[in-house]
Amino acid sequence: MGNPKRQRSKFSRPKKPYNKERIDSERVVMKEFGLRRKKEIWRTESVLRDYRRRARELQALPDEAKQAALFDKLNSLGLQVNEINDILSIQLNDLLSRRLQTVVHRKGLASTPSHSRQLIVHGHVMISGRKAKYPGMLVMHLDEAKLSIDEKMASKMVKSMNSELSEVTENE
Repeated sequence: MGNPKRQRSKFSRPKKPYNKERIDSERVVMKEFGLRRKKEIWRTESVLRDYRRRARELQALPDEAKQAALFDKLNSLGLQVNEINDILSIQLNDLLSRRLQTVVHRKGLASTPSHSRQLIVHGHVMISGRKAKYPGMLVMHLDEAKLSIDEKMASKMVKSMNSELSEVTENE
């Protein structure tokens, strides 16, 4: 079980910390998905490594029921998986696009990925009527339709947008 005060890290740092190609590619990913720090990329990479490891282990076993459980999990996330080779071909961007922060931005509830992160952290985003406060949460495909902004926050956003429009028209 381990010591509760000393939790294990949920990611592993790169073995070569000053690899220019990796640093540049991580910078592009951070900008595209609005991530705060590289630790979020490394955590997602470790989740992806875990899925791939489980797929390789299942490939050696003849049990179809265990394979179906992993397939169901990944299909419910919105990743189309029909066989083990599909799991092994999942990329980092596929998993990052299922984060709550990215889904809120792509759905149009926020103007930028950073704005969507702020809405989530401040507790304005709701899934099925419950507040979701973690931008790194992986959103299931069915929950994507139940995503909404809190009514109080939505009315404030509409008021601020109307006031900005009125200021623009007055200046012209």
